[in-house]
Order: sequence, then C-alpha cells, then structure tokens
Amino acid sequence: MTLGTTAACGTDTGAASKDTVTVTNCGSEVAFPQPLNRLFVNDGGMIAIALAAGARDKMVAVSALARDKDVLRLEYGSQVDGLNEVAPESPSLENIVGAKPEVLYAGYNYGMSESRGITPEILASHGIDVYQLSEACRQVEGEAQRGTMDPWVALDTDLRNIGTITGNPEQGADAADDIAGRLDKLRAAPQPADKPTVFVFDSVSDTIFSSGSFGGPQGIIDAAGARNATADIEDTWTTVSWERLTTADPDLIVFVDYPGQTVEQKIEALRTNPASRNLKAVRENRFVNLPYAMWVSSPLNIDAAETLRAVLENHGLAPESGITPTLDVTELDLGGNNLLR
Repeated sequence: MTLGTTAACGTDTGAASKDTVTVTNCGSEVAFPQPLNRLFVNDGGMIAIALAAGARDKMVAVSALARDKDVLRLEYGSQVDGLNEVAPESPSLENIVGAKPEVLYAGYNYGMSESRGITPEILASHGIDVYQLSEACRQVEGEAQRGTMDPWVALDTDLRNIGTITGNPEQGADAADDIAGRLDKLRAAPQPADKPTVFVFDSVSDTIFSSGSFGGPQGIIDAAGARNATADIEDTWTTVSWERLTTADPDLIVFVDYPGQTVEQKIEALRTNPASRNLKAVRENRFVNLPYAMWVSSPLNIDAAETLRAVLENHGLAPESGITPTLDVTELDLGGNNLLR
C-alpha cells in the first residue's frame, strides 16, 4: 500500500537536471541540489524522519533534539549519538546560517515563523533551501491554520521525499512501506463496536493545547481504533477550552511528554479543575504518557498507534488484536512516570 507519492523519484521522473531533484512539497514543485550534503533538521519528529530515510550522514546540524534523545535512541540506536545539536529548542536564524546547510528541514511552528524571522524567503536570501514538514503545510499562505492532508499521507510523503532529496530513495520508500504494512494490520484488527473517545492533552493553562484532524495524533488514534475528541477541528495543533474536554468526557486521556509541564502536573490539573475532576477517564485513571516525538509527525507514530491499541485493549475498550507494539516504550523513564497508566 502506498499512502503518498512524490513528484519525482529516480532518474525517470526525479531529475529536473543532473544537478537537482524535484519533489512536491506543500503543493509546490521544489527542486533541491544534488548531491545534497548538508541538511539542517529541526525537532525530534523530523530528526526521526531523516534518520529513517537514511539521511544520517547528511545531517550537518539539528535542533530541539535533547527532549527526544532517549526515545530516538531506543529506535535508532547509535545513529543518534554524535548528532550536532546547535540549539536545544527552536533554532535562531543565526544557528541555522552558522551551520551552513544547503537545506533546512522544518515547518511553520516547527522552527519557522515570520515573528522569529525564519521563513523560506528569508533563508533563500542566505542561500538556504527549505523542505517544509508536510504535517505543517499551511492551508492558506500567511494564515495560522495548518494541515492539508491526512497525517499518514503527510508522513509517507516526507519519508519518501527526504529519502529522495538526500540520495536515499530506496531507504525512504522502505521506511514508508514498513509503516504502511503495520498500519494495514492495525486497520484490519477487530474494531470496537463503539469507538472509545481519546482526548489529546498536550499542555495546560487557562486553555488546553490539543490536536485536530491534521495532526499526528489524529492518525494514531484512528489507527488504534478510537475517536479523536477534537477531530472536527481542521488544524494540526490547536488550543481548546476546558469546556471542550468536559463535553467530550473521554474514555482515555493521552499526554504529550516534554519539558515545561510534567505529567504529574497535568494530572493534578485534571484532578483539581471542576471542569474535569469528575470525568470518567480522570476518575478511573485512564492516562497514557508518551514522548513528544511519538505524537508529532514521525515514523514513531506507528509505534504510538500500536501502543495506544494495546492500552485500549488492556482497559477493555477494544477487542484483542494480537498486535504487540514493536517499540517497548516501558524502557523509557519520563520523570519516574509509568508510561502506560
């Protein structure tokens, strides 16, 4: 099964000339230099995509790696060691230019934004091309809402495209095909008669940061046999009200683990807020906490889907499937929290 296609891959369709290769990125045909030897990658999800697509030897610099280093090492082993992290969070323009990449792999709100002075146009003035994360493609140029395709299609597209532009089309395609095969197994598994509702709880203030129909969690939750409580929101990552959580009364709440707020703080917020303390997921301790790189668009999405399916089965919310998660996330230590509550 092929979920997405590139505009060009290989000598028949891939080369605009002997010195470039062209792929479709966020609806546009974009040519990249060949061979591409210096790639800057921002964020754990995109680092995972680049590693899976065989681009390790082209990754001259990365940013926002530290928070996901453990889960990435669990999947990619020693490939993670020695990556040149030039910024612990989103990079500055100076960080990017200083690394002298030929191409930046990032996305809007994934390292790029007008307010931070990092856009394809600005980078082009420094001689740097941009490959945009497909999950974060803007619906309308210059506007905030993101997402133009199914999240599994977005991931498939990036694996194939990053493989192509870094000279590894077969490895990128193999990684995409492996995910497609595992996704087929999840979709073929016995489905719940009534799909349980899952709410994505990223971070909390007076509102809740969650994820809509174009974010990685939508694909993960759907593949696991459940329903995303915010699937009607046509965006990737977005803010919702506490009332939205109350109305959903989810069967399961999933947390995105990264620095800033611990999972214990998030659970405490749920237990003390009148809008959420009596929800069934809160009363029955139905919580799952997984690393950031498993929720944003990345090859680890399929591991998250397999893990979520197992959790649903353990809670009696989905029939037994016989599917065992390929990645054992219980090996990770996220602040002493049990990943699968």
